[in-house]
Amino acid sequence: VVRKNPPVREYQDCKLFTDEWGVTWKMPKHGGFYFDLAESPLSGDITERDRIRGYEQFYSDLVINPKLACKLMDKFVQLKIEFYKIAAEKLGKYIQFVREGDDIAGQDCLLISPEMYRKFLKPRHRELFKAQKEIFPQPFYCFFHSDGAIYDLIPDFIEIGVDVLNPLQTTAKGMDASVLKKEFGREISFWGGGIDTQRTLPKGSPEEIKRQVKERIECLAPGGGFIFGAVHNIQDDVPPENILAMWHTFMELRNY
Repeated sequence: VVRKNPPVREYQDCKLFTDEWGVTWKMPKHGGFYFDLAESPLSGDITERDRIRGYEQFYSDLVINPKLACKLMDKFVQLKIEFYKIAAEKLGKYIQFVREGDDIAGQDCLLISPEMYRKFLKPRHRELFKAQKEIFPQPFYCFFHSDGAIYDLIPDFIEIGVDVLNPLQTTAKGMDASVLKKEFGREISFWGGGIDTQRTLPKGSPEEIKRQVKERIECLAPGGGFIFGAVHNIQDDVPPENILAMWHTFMELRNY
């Protein structure tokens, strides 16, 4: 297909551009004549409607203009559901889970109260997860990403159909791995939590890495329901030997 109005006209445009579908493509920072998908209109969280209203304004809307906030969130949920219907029609037999997420907590507390979550976000999460399980062929699993101190909301996630919780930020307040496994391990699976990516992985010794990986597997693996992974993406300040220590320890203990 030859476009009459190509989105890239000059070489300098190549580093970042948005196509006619609203999808943003970005050239890798180290160069190369290819593009990575950087952003999609349907990516992200329900609360990321703050891109339309602004971060501060969106959360203010939940209090002073809830009708508008709800309208934005409902529209986003419906767009996602329509997209999933198309995806299921084309690729349904290959899809076993969909990654959703809402980062609604910092490292010490939630960004909104549990009451506000249950009033505004929970009904929309429920609608989205219910639709996914109806649209995609079984077996299908709801994968939900939420960083930070989310302990108080885990029972809510279980109630609305979340099967897999990620990333299990074990250094956040109230997110002790042993407590989470004991209280929720029979009802939800954990994806992540295998190594702390803020302190241990970038700053620890290989021996400390090995010790923590072993401790996490011994804590989270019994009875199943644990998919090993780091708490978050491995950053560029992590020494290669620490990555190898994590990997080799996991490979030694992976048959859990």
